[in-house]
Amino acid sequence: MTKRTRREVLASLSVAAAALPLASFVSGSFPENRPKTIVPPRLKAGDTVGLICPAGAAFSKETVQITKESLEALGLKVKLGKHVFDRFGYLAGTDQARAEDVNAMFADKTVQGIMAIHGGWGCARLLPLLDYKTIQKNPKPLIGYSDITALHLAIHAKTGLITFHGPVGSATWNKFTVDSFRQVLFDGSPALFENPRELGDNLALTKDRITTIMPGTARGKLVGGNLTVLSAIIGSAYLPHWKDAILFLEDTNEAVYRVDRMLTQLKLAGVLDQVKGVVFGKCSDCEPGKGYGSLTLEEVLEQHLQPLKVPVYSGAMIGHITHKFTIPVGAEAQLDATAGTLKLLQSAVA
Repeated sequence: MTKRTRREVLASLSVAAAALPLASFVSGSFPENRPKTIVPPRLKAGDTVGLICPAGAAFSKETVQITKESLEALGLKVKLGKHVFDRFGYLAGTDQARAEDVNAMFADKTVQGIMAIHGGWGCARLLPLLDYKTIQKNPKPLIGYSDITALHLAIHAKTGLITFHGPVGSATWNKFTVDSFRQVLFDGSPALFENPRELGDNLALTKDRITTIMPGTARGKLVGGNLTVLSAIIGSAYLPHWKDAILFLEDTNEAVYRVDRMLTQLKLAGVLDQVKGVVFGKCSDCEPGKGYGSLTLEEVLEQHLQPLKVPVYSGAMIGHITHKFTIPVGAEAQLDATAGTLKLLQSAVA
């Protein structure tokens, strides 16, 4: 065998070293075995729900009190996290304090469920500070949406626990939201997520319409959440496996070009090419705005999602809206993009 030159050796090592992180990054995940799915116990009357602020601060004591009264009206008891009223700028206390509340609520045997009072920003800062072993050993429902997406994705990725992209405590607890919440978390039924069809005085449906972007049906594990939060942690070690998943997305107050940019990021990271189907919920206040040359949100969704050749629909009741579904992250579901529905194939709670 001839001797290889130093330059040849270094070149081969560089190629080998580059290949591993590239494979990990393109998968949108991390090179670990996929944990077994853990189904948390269902909620029931008399259970205690721990209230936490893992992101934005609770500026209003009245909002916390309304949250408490709303959950009590559902037959639940409430326990406030130690740092609920902490504040550090726009955050609900330091990263260590907010992570402490998450970890403490999972470890607390008297608490059967955990709910974020607010979204905002800050959950991604907690991901290295969470005690995933304790979370895995003490499965219980974690509920919230928007920035809570970071907790949902990381906890499911690291532990296999099903969590719930549903109302935060400060949400509007109307009949539609409560019915979905009860059906998934209390009844444990294989829920059908279907938009309301209320014509009112109109001849045709004018609100909460479904748009089929690519027809068809698909089955897979539900993963996703807020598009901004998801795209911000792409490439990290806190994302689940995307292969054969049903991706659901929502957002608010984003210019169309930013939605375009974030979907492009998911495409370049290899996420979109792996999924079995996509449900795009509501993007509140995501209009093209003034001026010339902007694409519409509809055009951006079509450009990114039609080429995937998988079932896709938009308009589902997922997002920064008053009437919302409670979607279990990690549960198996069937998507019908033609009808505009999602149906759980199993109970998301034990």
